[in-house]
Amino acid sequence: MSIQEMSIQAETDPRFVSRLTKNTLALIMAGGRGSRLGPLTQWRAKPAVPFAGKFRIIDFALSNCINSGIRRVGVLTQYKSHSLIRHLQQGWSFLRGEFGEFVELLPAQQRIDENSWYAGTADAVYQNIDIIRDHEPSHVLILAGDHVYKMDYGRMLARHVETGAKITVGCVEVPLHEASQFGLMEVDEVGKVVRFVEKPKQPQPMPGSNDHALASMGIYVFDALYLLELLTKDAGTLRSSHDFGHDVLPDAIEAEGVYAYPLRDVHDPAQESYWRDVGTVDAFWEANLELCDVLPELNIYDEQWPIWTYQLSTPPAKFVFDHPQGRGYAVDSMIAGGSIVAGAEVHRSVLFSNVRVEPGSHIEQSLLLPRTTVGKNCVLRKTILDEGCRIPDGMQIGVDAESDARLYFVSAGGVVVVTAEMLGQPHLVR
Repeated sequence: MSIQEMSIQAETDPRFVSRLTKNTLALIMAGGRGSRLGPLTQWRAKPAVPFAGKFRIIDFALSNCINSGIRRVGVLTQYKSHSLIRHLQQGWSFLRGEFGEFVELLPAQQRIDENSWYAGTADAVYQNIDIIRDHEPSHVLILAGDHVYKMDYGRMLARHVETGAKITVGCVEVPLHEASQFGLMEVDEVGKVVRFVEKPKQPQPMPGSNDHALASMGIYVFDALYLLELLTKDAGTLRSSHDFGHDVLPDAIEAEGVYAYPLRDVHDPAQESYWRDVGTVDAFWEANLELCDVLPELNIYDEQWPIWTYQLSTPPAKFVFDHPQGRGYAVDSMIAGGSIVAGAEVHRSVLFSNVRVEPGSHIEQSLLLPRTTVGKNCVLRKTILDEGCRIPDGMQIGVDAESDARLYFVSAGGVVVVTAEMLGQPHLVR
């Protein structure tokens, strides 16, 4: 198949699989601290944070790989990685090594420098340079493990080869008022990147728009040999912070050969696709509640592009009691398996696996993470309960702002995060 034929197929086939994807090694960056998520990352890495009732954030990048035909994946871990590693072992061990398929764990091992852990995203990849060489890929796909989106990497790889790029950067349009959180790009008429600025304090709009900028998604396709060359050069540069966005990408742009690839819907390349950076408590809360809409922008019910995960063996969700003193029901909500709503009201909320809500309680605009329990006659509004929390009878959260600020974590947008430790209970994060 010619490059032109592969490009045409990539634009028309939502499940584009070829030698390009089979000869690609994907590396998922999953070692960041995730400090902007506050208490939710106190005991777990950000990619391991539960999302959408039954998944974890990293499941989206991994599912994109599998659905795109990329079955050689390394996950780079570092901080508080126990729950992430266990999730990968339980849910992602189905690939067959004898067929050259794998999801490998690549923890920080001080393989290159015995005195330091991963110093930046580029350094994290460089410290595994021998493993990359051993797999002999034609291309290396670098992914962030903490974003929620669906994307066909096969199309991106085909465009990378078609343009003759050395590096292709996945990009998405973001509102200008949020743009300072991202690396921003300027591109010419053929999509070549002419300038890249990492998290500018005063972001500039993209051409043709007054209120949007073109942001890097933290997704990169590299020619494998070129990547090894860049990493070796960066490792020997004393002034470098050893980060793709800060150092490697700007230097490569000066040498040319860097192209942008806009995020597109996996079924309709003419349409932009859903993408969320759920790196703050407010963004995480909002992205989960968006899924309660009648037609949410992110379709997690898509049978042609499924999101894979470790599936707990749980009974169906149950709603019990139907009398004036307590009626168990949920409206505009998602309720995961193993959950019981007993004579309680749930409005626009997400209940994760094995959650129990007792009679007389009222849950509104809240996220109840796995294995949480809410006692009788409680009120929870705009609240996130972390794993294993047990709310005693009669407690109110999200009602008294002054009390919430004194006892719990309250985000800039007014979302109250409650952990087991805040309630005087042992943490049960899995």
